[in-house]
Amino acid sequence: MEKSNRWKDYGEELLRFQDRKGGWFVLSPTHEELVTQLVKELVTSYKRLPLVFYQIQIKFRDEMRPRGGVIRSREFLMKDAYSFSQDEREMEEIYQRMRVAYEQIFSRCHLKYKLVEAESGSMGGNLSHEFIALAPMGEDRIVECEKCGYSAKPEMANYSSTRDDDNEEIGPIEEVLTPGVKTIKDLSEFLYCRTNKLLKTLFYQTDKGLIGAVIRGNHQVNEEKLRKLVGIKRIQLAGKDVVKKEVGIDVGFVGPVGINSQLIVDTAVMEGKNFVAGGNRKDLHLLNVNPGRDFQPWLVGDIRFPSKEDRCCRCGHSLSIKRGIEVGHLFQLGKHYSHALEARFLNKKGREDYFTMGCYGIGISRLPAAIIEQNYDEDGIIWPIEIAPFQVVVIPTNEKTLNFSEKIYFNLQKAGVEILLDDRDISAGVKFKDSDLIGIPFKVILGNTWLKEKKIEIKNRKDGKIEKVGINQVSKEIMELIAYAK
Repeated sequence: MEKSNRWKDYGEELLRFQDRKGGWFVLSPTHEELVTQLVKELVTSYKRLPLVFYQIQIKFRDEMRPRGGVIRSREFLMKDAYSFSQDEREMEEIYQRMRVAYEQIFSRCHLKYKLVEAESGSMGGNLSHEFIALAPMGEDRIVECEKCGYSAKPEMANYSSTRDDDNEEIGPIEEVLTPGVKTIKDLSEFLYCRTNKLLKTLFYQTDKGLIGAVIRGNHQVNEEKLRKLVGIKRIQLAGKDVVKKEVGIDVGFVGPVGINSQLIVDTAVMEGKNFVAGGNRKDLHLLNVNPGRDFQPWLVGDIRFPSKEDRCCRCGHSLSIKRGIEVGHLFQLGKHYSHALEARFLNKKGREDYFTMGCYGIGISRLPAAIIEQNYDEDGIIWPIEIAPFQVVVIPTNEKTLNFSEKIYFNLQKAGVEILLDDRDISAGVKFKDSDLIGIPFKVILGNTWLKEKKIEIKNRKDGKIEKVGINQVSKEIMELIAYAK
Protein backbone atom coordinates (compact mmCIF):
# COMPACT_ATOMS: atom_id res chain seq x y z
CA MET A 1 0.00 0.00 0.00
CA GLU A 2 3.02 2.27 0.31
CA LYS A 3 3.80 1.96 -3.41
CA SER A 4 0.25 2.92 -4.38
CA ASN A 5 0.42 5.72 -1.78
CA ARG A 6 -2.78 4.51 -0.13
CA TRP A 7 -0.89 3.97 3.14
CA LYS A 8 -1.12 7.76 3.47
CA ASP A 9 -4.13 8.57 1.31
CA TYR A 10 -6.57 6.20 2.99
CA GLY A 11 -6.37 8.14 6.24
CA GLU A 12 -7.43 6.99 9.68
CA GLU A 13 -9.98 4.46 8.39
CA LEU A 14 -7.10 2.15 7.44
CA LEU A 15 -6.89 -0.35 10.31
CA ARG A 16 -3.16 -0.58 11.15
CA PHE A 17 -1.23 -2.38 13.85
CA GLN A 18 2.35 -3.34 14.72
CA ASP A 19 3.77 -6.71 15.65
CA ARG A 20 6.22 -7.21 18.53
CA LYS A 21 9.13 -6.37 16.24
CA GLY A 22 7.64 -3.04 15.24
CA GLY A 23 6.59 -4.12 11.75
CA TRP A 24 3.44 -2.54 10.35
CA PHE A 25 0.42 -4.53 9.16
CA VAL A 26 -3.04 -3.60 7.92
CA LEU A 27 -6.39 -5.34 7.92
CA SER A 28 -7.17 -4.44 4.37
CA PRO A 29 -10.29 -2.52 3.31
CA THR A 30 -9.67 -3.41 -0.36
CA HIS A 31 -7.25 -5.71 -2.16
CA GLU A 32 -6.17 -3.99 -5.37
CA GLU A 33 -2.48 -4.12 -4.48
CA LEU A 34 -2.49 -7.84 -3.63
CA VAL A 35 -4.37 -8.87 -6.75
CA THR A 36 -2.16 -6.67 -8.94
CA GLN A 37 0.94 -8.28 -7.43
CA LEU A 38 -0.53 -11.72 -8.12
CA VAL A 39 -1.23 -10.90 -11.78
CA LYS A 40 2.21 -9.34 -12.14
CA GLU A 41 3.79 -12.67 -11.21
CA LEU A 42 1.44 -14.91 -13.22
CA VAL A 43 0.58 -13.05 -16.44
CA THR A 44 3.24 -11.97 -18.93
CA SER A 45 1.40 -11.93 -22.28
CA TYR A 46 -1.65 -10.24 -23.79
CA LYS A 47 -2.80 -13.73 -24.86
CA ARG A 48 -4.06 -14.36 -21.32
CA LEU A 49 -6.07 -11.15 -21.22
CA PRO A 50 -8.66 -10.08 -20.31
CA LEU A 51 -8.80 -11.65 -16.86
CA VAL A 52 -11.32 -11.16 -14.06
CA PHE A 53 -10.72 -12.39 -10.52
CA TYR A 54 -13.39 -12.35 -7.86
CA GLN A 55 -13.73 -13.12 -4.17
CA ILE A 56 -16.24 -12.95 -1.35
CA GLN A 57 -14.20 -11.82 1.63
CA ILE A 58 -14.32 -10.09 4.99
CA LYS A 59 -12.97 -6.53 5.01
CA PHE A 60 -12.10 -4.06 7.73
CA ARG A 61 -12.29 -0.31 8.23
CA ASP A 62 -11.51 1.65 11.38
CA GLU A 63 -14.82 3.52 11.37
CA MET A 64 -14.96 6.37 13.86
CA ARG A 65 -18.72 5.98 14.38
CA PRO A 66 -20.11 2.61 13.24
CA ARG A 67 -23.85 2.99 12.74
CA GLY A 68 -26.94 1.50 11.20
CA GLY A 69 -26.19 -2.06 12.32
CA VAL A 70 -24.47 -3.73 9.36
CA ILE A 71 -24.84 -0.68 7.11
CA ARG A 72 -21.59 0.84 8.37
CA SER A 73 -19.46 -1.40 10.57
CA ARG A 74 -15.78 -2.06 11.20
CA GLU A 75 -16.00 -5.58 9.80
CA PHE A 76 -18.11 -6.41 6.76
CA LEU A 77 -18.51 -8.88 3.91
CA MET A 78 -18.06 -7.89 0.28
CA LYS A 79 -18.08 -9.47 -3.13
CA ASP A 80 -15.15 -8.06 -5.12
CA ALA A 81 -14.02 -8.45 -8.69
CA TYR A 82 -10.82 -7.16 -10.32
CA SER A 83 -10.36 -6.99 -14.09
CA PHE A 84 -7.10 -6.81 -16.04
CA SER A 85 -7.19 -5.71 -19.68
CA GLN A 86 -4.88 -4.76 -22.53
CA ASP A 87 -6.32 -1.29 -23.03
CA GLU A 88 -9.12 1.15 -22.25
CA ARG A 89 -11.49 -0.33 -24.84
CA GLU A 90 -11.25 -3.83 -23.40
CA MET A 91 -11.61 -2.52 -19.85
CA GLU A 92 -14.70 -0.50 -20.86
CA GLU A 93 -16.34 -3.64 -22.26
CA ILE A 94 -15.84 -5.48 -18.98
CA TYR A 95 -17.02 -2.43 -17.04
CA GLN A 96 -20.30 -2.37 -18.96
CA ARG A 97 -20.79 -6.13 -18.58
CA MET A 98 -20.30 -5.77 -14.83
CA ARG A 99 -22.79 -2.89 -14.78
CA VAL A 100 -25.42 -5.03 -16.50
CA ALA A 101 -24.72 -7.97 -14.16
CA TYR A 102 -25.08 -5.75 -11.08
CA GLU A 103 -28.30 -4.26 -12.42
CA GLN A 104 -29.69 -7.76 -12.86
CA ILE A 105 -28.64 -8.74 -9.34
CA PHE A 106 -30.25 -5.73 -7.69
CA SER A 107 -33.37 -5.96 -9.83
CA ARG A 108 -33.70 -9.63 -8.91
CA CYS A 109 -33.53 -8.55 -5.26
CA HIS A 110 -36.46 -6.20 -5.99
CA LEU A 111 -34.30 -3.28 -4.91
CA LYS A 112 -35.25 0.26 -5.84
CA TYR A 113 -31.90 1.78 -6.76
CA LYS A 114 -30.21 4.51 -8.76
CA LEU A 115 -27.00 4.14 -10.75
CA VAL A 116 -25.13 7.42 -10.30
CA GLU A 117 -21.79 8.86 -11.31
CA ALA A 118 -19.54 9.02 -8.28
CA GLU A 119 -16.15 10.14 -7.00
CA SER A 120 -13.34 7.56 -7.03
CA GLY A 121 -11.73 8.89 -3.85
CA SER A 122 -8.82 6.91 -2.41
CA MET A 123 -9.42 4.07 -4.88
CA GLY A 124 -7.87 6.08 -7.70
CA GLY A 125 -8.90 6.05 -11.34
CA ASN A 126 -10.89 8.45 -13.48
CA LEU A 127 -14.47 7.15 -13.49
CA SER A 128 -16.76 5.33 -11.12
CA HIS A 129 -20.45 4.65 -10.60
CA GLU A 130 -22.37 3.75 -7.46
CA PHE A 131 -25.54 1.76 -7.00
CA ILE A 132 -27.59 3.61 -4.38
CA ALA A 133 -30.58 1.88 -2.77
CA LEU A 134 -33.11 4.60 -1.99
CA ALA A 135 -33.83 4.86 1.75
CA PRO A 136 -34.73 7.90 3.88
CA MET A 137 -32.30 6.83 6.62
CA GLY A 138 -29.40 6.28 4.21
CA GLU A 139 -26.12 8.09 4.81
CA ASP A 140 -25.49 8.77 1.11
CA ARG A 141 -27.17 11.53 -0.85
CA ILE A 142 -27.96 11.72 -4.55
CA VAL A 143 -29.13 14.56 -6.75
CA GLU A 144 -31.99 13.63 -9.07
CA CYS A 145 -34.10 15.28 -11.73
CA GLU A 146 -37.46 13.53 -11.77
CA LYS A 147 -38.29 14.96 -15.20
CA CYS A 148 -35.39 13.71 -17.33
CA GLY A 149 -33.94 11.08 -14.97
CA TYR A 150 -30.52 12.71 -14.48
CA SER A 151 -28.88 11.58 -11.24
CA ALA A 152 -25.43 11.84 -9.65
CA LYS A 153 -23.68 11.96 -6.33
CA PRO A 154 -23.56 15.56 -5.03
CA GLU A 155 -19.79 15.82 -5.51
CA MET A 156 -20.20 14.95 -9.20
CA ALA A 157 -23.54 16.61 -10.00
CA ASN A 158 -23.76 19.36 -12.60
CA TYR A 159 -26.45 21.97 -12.12
CA SER A 160 -27.34 25.56 -12.92
CA SER A 161 -27.92 27.97 -10.05
CA THR A 162 -30.49 30.74 -9.80
CA ARG A 163 -28.78 34.11 -10.15
CA ASP A 164 -29.51 37.19 -8.05
CA ASP A 165 -30.98 40.37 -9.43
CA ASP A 166 -28.22 41.88 -11.60
CA ASN A 167 -29.77 45.34 -11.26
CA GLU A 168 -29.06 45.53 -7.52
CA GLU A 169 -26.57 48.31 -6.78
CA ILE A 170 -23.55 47.65 -4.60
CA GLY A 171 -23.95 49.36 -1.24
CA PRO A 172 -21.38 50.73 1.22
CA ILE A 173 -20.18 48.32 3.89
CA GLU A 174 -21.83 48.91 7.28
CA GLU A 175 -21.43 47.54 10.79
CA VAL A 176 -24.43 46.23 12.73
CA LEU A 177 -24.51 45.00 16.32
CA THR A 178 -25.85 41.46 16.68
CA PRO A 179 -25.59 40.55 20.38
CA GLY A 180 -25.65 36.80 20.93
CA VAL A 181 -26.61 36.06 17.31
CA LYS A 182 -24.32 33.26 16.15
CA THR A 183 -26.27 30.97 13.81
CA ILE A 184 -27.51 31.52 10.27
CA LYS A 185 -31.11 30.95 11.38
CA ASP A 186 -30.85 33.46 14.23
CA LEU A 187 -29.11 36.03 12.02
CA SER A 188 -31.75 35.67 9.31
CA GLU A 189 -34.52 36.30 11.83
CA PHE A 190 -32.67 39.12 13.58
CA LEU A 191 -32.00 41.09 10.37
CA TYR A 192 -35.16 40.00 8.49
CA CYS A 193 -32.87 38.72 5.76
CA ARG A 194 -33.07 35.65 3.52
CA THR A 195 -30.42 33.03 4.23
CA ASN A 196 -29.10 33.19 0.65
CA LYS A 197 -27.95 36.77 1.38
CA LEU A 198 -25.83 35.63 4.33
CA LEU A 199 -22.26 34.34 4.14
CA LYS A 200 -20.78 31.43 6.08
CA THR A 201 -17.02 31.21 6.57
CA LEU A 202 -15.86 27.75 7.63
CA PHE A 203 -12.30 26.68 8.37
CA TYR A 204 -10.74 23.33 7.58
CA GLN A 205 -7.57 21.59 8.71
CA THR A 206 -5.75 20.02 5.76
CA ASP A 207 -2.38 18.50 4.90
CA LYS A 208 -1.49 21.96 3.52
CA GLY A 209 -2.53 23.91 6.60
CA LEU A 210 -5.67 25.83 7.56
CA ILE A 211 -7.99 27.03 4.78
CA GLY A 212 -11.26 28.95 4.79
CA ALA A 213 -14.36 28.19 2.72
CA VAL A 214 -16.93 30.92 1.99
CA ILE A 215 -20.44 29.92 0.91
CA ARG A 216 -23.95 31.33 1.06
CA GLY A 217 -26.00 30.78 4.19
CA ASN A 218 -28.48 28.44 2.51
CA HIS A 219 -25.75 26.17 1.14
CA GLN A 220 -23.52 23.46 2.59
CA VAL A 221 -19.84 22.90 1.88
CA ASN A 222 -19.08 19.77 -0.13
CA GLU A 223 -15.78 18.70 1.37
CA GLU A 224 -14.95 16.38 -1.54
CA LYS A 225 -15.31 19.21 -4.06
CA LEU A 226 -13.27 21.47 -1.80
CA ARG A 227 -10.56 18.83 -1.43
CA LYS A 228 -10.27 18.34 -5.20
CA LEU A 229 -10.26 22.07 -5.95
CA VAL A 230 -7.46 22.80 -3.49
CA GLY A 231 -5.53 19.66 -4.43
CA ILE A 232 -5.24 18.14 -0.97
CA LYS A 233 -5.48 14.59 0.36
CA ARG A 234 -7.07 15.06 3.77
CA ILE A 235 -9.59 17.57 5.04
CA GLN A 236 -11.38 17.99 8.37
CA LEU A 237 -13.64 20.73 9.69
CA ALA A 238 -11.74 22.75 12.28
CA GLY A 239 -13.25 22.91 15.75
CA LYS A 240 -14.09 26.18 17.47
CA ASP A 241 -10.99 25.95 19.66
CA VAL A 242 -8.74 25.57 16.60
CA VAL A 243 -10.42 28.53 14.87
CA LYS A 244 -10.06 30.65 17.99
CA LYS A 245 -6.37 29.76 18.27
CA GLU A 246 -5.45 30.07 14.58
CA VAL A 247 -7.71 32.94 13.50
CA GLY A 248 -8.36 34.62 16.84
CA ILE A 249 -12.14 34.92 16.35
CA ASP A 250 -15.21 33.17 17.78
CA VAL A 251 -16.81 30.87 15.21
CA GLY A 252 -20.22 32.58 15.37
CA PHE A 253 -18.87 35.96 14.23
CA VAL A 254 -16.11 35.04 11.79
CA GLY A 255 -16.29 36.48 8.27
CA PRO A 256 -14.10 36.85 5.18
CA VAL A 257 -13.32 40.57 5.48
CA GLY A 258 -9.80 41.20 6.78
CA ILE A 259 -9.03 37.52 7.37
CA ASN A 260 -5.38 36.58 6.92
CA SER A 261 -6.12 33.10 5.60
CA GLN A 262 -6.42 31.39 2.24
CA LEU A 263 -10.08 31.75 1.29
CA ILE A 264 -11.77 29.43 -1.19
CA VAL A 265 -14.97 31.14 -2.33
CA ASP A 266 -17.93 29.35 -3.86
CA THR A 267 -19.03 30.40 -7.35
CA ALA A 268 -22.51 31.29 -6.07
CA VAL A 269 -20.94 33.87 -3.73
CA MET A 270 -19.05 35.51 -6.59
CA GLU A 271 -22.33 35.83 -8.52
CA GLY A 272 -24.05 37.76 -5.71
CA LYS A 273 -23.91 41.21 -4.12
CA ASN A 274 -24.42 42.92 -0.78
CA PHE A 275 -24.07 39.98 1.59
CA VAL A 276 -24.21 39.93 5.37
CA ALA A 277 -21.08 38.42 6.95
CA GLY A 278 -19.43 38.06 10.33
CA GLY A 279 -17.57 41.16 11.49
CA ASN A 280 -14.67 39.23 13.09
CA ARG A 281 -15.57 40.69 16.44
CA LYS A 282 -17.98 39.44 19.06
CA ASP A 283 -21.59 40.57 18.55
CA LEU A 284 -20.78 42.27 15.23
CA HIS A 285 -21.79 41.61 11.62
CA LEU A 286 -21.19 43.53 8.40
CA LEU A 287 -23.78 44.57 5.80
CA ASN A 288 -23.19 44.98 2.05
CA VAL A 289 -20.13 42.74 1.93
CA ASN A 290 -19.03 42.15 -1.67
CA PRO A 291 -16.41 39.69 -2.97
CA GLY A 292 -13.60 41.34 -4.89
CA ARG A 293 -14.12 44.70 -3.21
CA ASP A 294 -14.14 43.70 0.48
CA PHE A 295 -12.19 40.44 0.37
CA GLN A 296 -10.07 38.64 -2.19
CA PRO A 297 -10.54 34.92 -2.91
CA TRP A 298 -7.50 32.68 -3.08
CA LEU A 299 -9.50 30.24 -5.22
CA VAL A 300 -12.98 30.33 -6.73
CA GLY A 301 -14.99 27.23 -7.62
CA ASP A 302 -18.04 25.09 -7.01
CA ILE A 303 -17.51 23.86 -3.45
CA ARG A 304 -21.09 23.24 -2.33
CA PHE A 305 -23.83 20.66 -2.42
CA PRO A 306 -26.68 21.32 -4.83
CA SER A 307 -29.82 22.73 -3.23
CA LYS A 308 -33.52 22.64 -4.05
CA GLU A 309 -33.21 26.08 -5.66
CA ASP A 310 -30.81 24.73 -8.31
CA ARG A 311 -31.86 23.46 -11.73
CA CYS A 312 -31.06 20.35 -13.76
CA CYS A 313 -28.12 20.84 -16.11
CA ARG A 314 -29.90 18.89 -18.86
CA CYS A 315 -33.52 20.03 -18.87
CA GLY A 316 -33.69 22.98 -16.47
CA HIS A 317 -36.20 21.24 -14.17
CA SER A 318 -35.92 21.50 -10.39
CA LEU A 319 -33.68 19.02 -8.59
CA SER A 320 -34.45 16.87 -5.59
CA ILE A 321 -32.00 15.57 -3.00
CA LYS A 322 -32.61 11.98 -1.92
CA ARG A 323 -30.95 9.70 0.58
CA GLY A 324 -29.84 6.15 0.07
CA ILE A 325 -27.46 3.33 0.93
CA GLU A 326 -24.52 2.44 -1.29
CA VAL A 327 -24.82 -1.25 -2.17
CA GLY A 328 -22.46 -1.50 -5.14
CA HIS A 329 -19.60 0.36 -6.80
CA LEU A 330 -17.81 0.17 -10.15
CA PHE A 331 -14.37 1.73 -10.72
CA GLN A 332 -12.34 2.31 -13.87
CA LEU A 333 -8.89 2.27 -12.30
CA GLY A 334 -6.89 2.60 -15.50
CA LYS A 335 -3.17 2.05 -14.92
CA HIS A 336 -3.02 3.59 -11.45
CA TYR A 337 -2.05 0.38 -9.62
CA SER A 338 -0.14 -1.34 -12.42
CA HIS A 339 2.11 1.74 -12.70
CA ALA A 340 2.65 1.89 -8.94
CA LEU A 341 3.50 -1.81 -8.69
CA GLU A 342 5.33 -2.09 -12.03
CA ALA A 343 2.86 -4.71 -13.29
CA ARG A 344 3.47 -5.15 -17.03
CA PHE A 345 2.81 -7.58 -19.87
CA LEU A 346 3.93 -7.98 -23.48
CA ASN A 347 1.35 -6.51 -25.87
CA LYS A 348 0.58 -7.58 -29.46
CA LYS A 349 3.54 -5.56 -30.73
CA GLY A 350 5.94 -7.33 -28.38
CA ARG A 351 6.36 -4.25 -26.21
CA GLU A 352 5.90 -3.97 -22.48
CA ASP A 353 2.70 -2.26 -21.39
CA TYR A 354 0.89 -1.72 -18.09
CA PHE A 355 -2.34 -3.55 -17.27
CA THR A 356 -5.52 -1.49 -17.52
CA MET A 357 -7.64 -2.30 -14.49
CA GLY A 358 -11.16 -2.09 -13.16
CA CYS A 359 -12.62 -3.13 -9.82
CA TYR A 360 -16.18 -3.87 -8.83
CA GLY A 361 -17.86 -4.54 -5.49
CA ILE A 362 -21.17 -5.43 -3.86
CA GLY A 363 -21.66 -4.85 -0.14
CA ILE A 364 -23.06 -8.22 0.89
CA SER A 365 -23.41 -7.30 4.57
CA ARG A 366 -25.36 -4.14 3.91
CA LEU A 367 -27.46 -5.45 1.00
CA PRO A 368 -30.02 -7.24 3.23
CA ALA A 369 -30.25 -4.14 5.43
CA ALA A 370 -30.94 -1.96 2.38
CA ILE A 371 -33.61 -4.38 1.16
CA ILE A 372 -35.29 -4.37 4.58
CA GLU A 373 -35.37 -0.56 4.58
CA GLN A 374 -37.51 -0.75 1.44
CA ASN A 375 -39.61 -3.76 2.41
CA TYR A 376 -41.23 -3.70 5.84
CA ASP A 377 -44.40 -2.75 7.67
CA GLU A 378 -45.54 -2.50 11.28
CA ASP A 379 -45.53 -6.30 11.60
CA GLY A 380 -41.98 -6.90 10.38
CA ILE A 381 -39.94 -7.61 7.25
CA ILE A 382 -41.46 -8.30 3.83
CA TRP A 383 -38.70 -10.22 2.05
CA PRO A 384 -38.61 -10.35 -1.75
CA ILE A 385 -39.05 -13.99 -2.77
CA GLU A 386 -35.51 -14.37 -4.19
CA ILE A 387 -33.72 -13.66 -0.93
CA ALA A 388 -36.23 -14.70 1.71
CA PRO A 389 -34.83 -17.18 4.26
CA PHE A 390 -37.80 -19.38 3.35
CA GLN A 391 -40.29 -18.94 0.53
CA VAL A 392 -43.15 -20.68 2.35
CA VAL A 393 -44.03 -21.56 5.92
CA VAL A 394 -46.58 -24.28 6.68
CA ILE A 395 -48.49 -23.57 9.89
CA PRO A 396 -50.65 -26.27 11.51
CA THR A 397 -52.86 -24.55 14.09
CA ASN A 398 -53.47 -27.71 16.15
CA GLU A 399 -52.52 -31.40 16.42
CA LYS A 400 -55.44 -32.48 14.21
CA THR A 401 -53.89 -30.76 11.18
CA LEU A 402 -50.26 -31.74 11.81
CA ASN A 403 -50.22 -34.89 9.64
CA PHE A 404 -51.68 -33.07 6.63
CA SER A 405 -49.25 -30.18 7.24
CA GLU A 406 -46.31 -32.58 7.09
CA LYS A 407 -47.64 -34.05 3.83
CA ILE A 408 -47.83 -30.60 2.24
CA TYR A 409 -44.39 -29.74 3.61
CA PHE A 410 -42.70 -32.79 2.06
CA ASN A 411 -44.52 -32.41 -1.27
CA LEU A 412 -43.42 -28.78 -1.65
CA GLN A 413 -39.91 -29.61 -0.49
CA LYS A 414 -39.65 -32.27 -3.23
CA ALA A 415 -40.82 -29.64 -5.73
CA GLY A 416 -37.82 -27.47 -4.82
CA VAL A 417 -39.60 -24.95 -2.62
CA GLU A 418 -37.57 -23.45 0.23
CA ILE A 419 -40.02 -24.27 2.98
CA LEU A 420 -40.36 -24.24 6.77
CA LEU A 421 -42.73 -26.32 8.88
CA ASP A 422 -43.65 -24.50 12.08
CA ASP A 423 -44.60 -27.45 14.28
CA ARG A 424 -43.77 -25.74 17.57
CA ASP A 425 -46.08 -26.44 20.49
CA ILE A 426 -47.28 -22.84 20.80
CA SER A 427 -50.41 -20.91 19.88
CA ALA A 428 -51.28 -20.28 16.23
CA GLY A 429 -51.29 -16.53 16.89
CA VAL A 430 -47.64 -16.57 17.95
CA LYS A 431 -46.74 -18.59 14.85
CA PHE A 432 -48.50 -16.04 12.63
CA LYS A 433 -46.74 -13.14 14.34
CA ASP A 434 -43.32 -14.78 14.08
CA SER A 435 -43.86 -15.55 10.40
CA ASP A 436 -44.78 -11.93 9.69
CA LEU A 437 -41.84 -10.65 11.73
CA ILE A 438 -39.36 -12.85 9.85
CA GLY A 439 -40.97 -11.88 6.55
CA ILE A 440 -41.66 -15.25 4.92
CA PRO A 441 -43.54 -14.43 1.69
CA PHE A 442 -46.29 -17.09 1.86
CA LYS A 443 -48.09 -18.87 4.70
CA VAL A 444 -49.88 -22.18 4.17
CA ILE A 445 -52.36 -22.41 7.04
CA LEU A 446 -54.20 -25.54 8.15
CA GLY A 447 -56.76 -24.43 10.70
CA ASN A 448 -60.51 -24.34 11.19
CA THR A 449 -61.10 -23.79 7.48
CA TRP A 450 -59.44 -27.14 6.79
CA LEU A 451 -61.38 -28.92 9.53
CA LYS A 452 -64.74 -27.49 8.44
CA GLU A 453 -64.41 -27.02 4.67
CA LYS A 454 -61.37 -29.14 3.73
CA LYS A 455 -59.81 -25.97 2.36
CA ILE A 456 -56.28 -24.74 2.99
CA GLU A 457 -55.52 -21.03 3.33
CA ILE A 458 -52.58 -19.49 1.48
CA LYS A 459 -51.76 -16.00 2.73
CA ASN A 460 -49.53 -13.51 0.91
CA ARG A 461 -47.29 -11.61 3.34
CA LYS A 462 -46.98 -8.59 1.04
CA ASP A 463 -50.63 -7.72 0.43
CA GLY A 464 -52.38 -9.88 3.03
CA LYS A 465 -54.61 -11.59 0.47
CA ILE A 466 -55.87 -15.07 1.36
CA GLU A 467 -56.75 -17.81 -1.11
CA LYS A 468 -58.57 -21.03 -0.19
CA VAL A 469 -57.65 -24.17 -2.13
CA GLY A 470 -58.04 -27.91 -1.83
CA ILE A 471 -55.13 -30.01 -0.66
CA ASN A 472 -54.43 -31.27 -4.19
CA GLN A 473 -54.16 -27.72 -5.54
CA VAL A 474 -51.70 -26.43 -2.92
CA SER A 475 -48.50 -27.30 -4.79
CA LYS A 476 -49.75 -25.87 -8.09
CA GLU A 477 -50.97 -22.65 -6.44
CA ILE A 478 -47.75 -22.15 -4.47
CA MET A 479 -45.55 -22.70 -7.53
CA GLU A 480 -47.58 -20.14 -9.49
CA LEU A 481 -47.39 -17.59 -6.67
CA ILE A 482 -43.62 -18.03 -6.35
CA ALA A 483 -43.12 -17.70 -10.11
CA TYR A 484 -45.24 -14.54 -10.18
CA ALA A 485 -43.40 -13.06 -7.18
CA LYS A 486 -40.05 -13.45 -8.94
